[in-house]
Amino acid sequence: MQGFLHLLFPSICLQCGTDELSDSNILCDSCIQQLPYTDFFSIENNVVEKMFWGRISLGACGAALFFTKKSIVQILIFELKYKQNPKAGWLLGRLMGEALQKSNRFHHINGLVPVPLQKSRQRKRGYNQAQLLCEGIAAVCHWPLFKDAIQKKKTSSSQTHKDRLQRGGSATIQFTITHPETLYGLNLLVVDDVVTTGATMEALGNCLLMAQPASIGFAAAAYTLH
Repeated sequence: MQGFLHLLFPSICLQCGTDELSDSNILCDSCIQQLPYTDFFSIENNVVEKMFWGRISLGACGAALFFTKKSIVQILIFELKYKQNPKAGWLLGRLMGEALQKSNRFHHINGLVPVPLQKSRQRKRGYNQAQLLCEGIAAVCHWPLFKDAIQKKKTSSSQTHKDRLQRGGSATIQFTITHPETLYGLNLLVVDDVVTTGATMEALGNCLLMAQPASIGFAAAAYTLH
């Protein structure tokens, strides 16, 4: 398996081009250290949490990295979502896990919920990128993953090319809980790749509330700067 992955994704740092990195990684240690970290997971009332004020009651929220155009973070997200490169997801997930573990605001978490994809899109991509992030987080924090507890039913159209106002309505994003009993009374952390307007998390969070969890938090790999 490792040999096959090496053929598909050669072990060359996406940022600086060095080959001094392990087969399982996508960036060298030096470039990982230079990523634009937010420290949001350790900051109460950070901008991600404020995004949901007056919309939905959530626990601790945050994002690991800042996302800007033409940045290494954009490249990592593009590799993860559109180039079928799971290494990007494993790296981002581990970085999220390390940041979450350092913060004392997430120690109560006992369940990870990846934002689901529609089945047709997941088949085309080959995986759910949010689930890969969860697997990276779980490798560090050892929290259980509830990958099939919620499903995405329908979106009116892709939100990729919509602006902030166009994405603002969560009514077009629909989810359904398939196993509510598995989530009852848990402290859940919903995981996604990028947070921009919070519309997806608002819709998913309102759906999760029907399972009566103890709390719902949110973690993204990246927060979009405008």
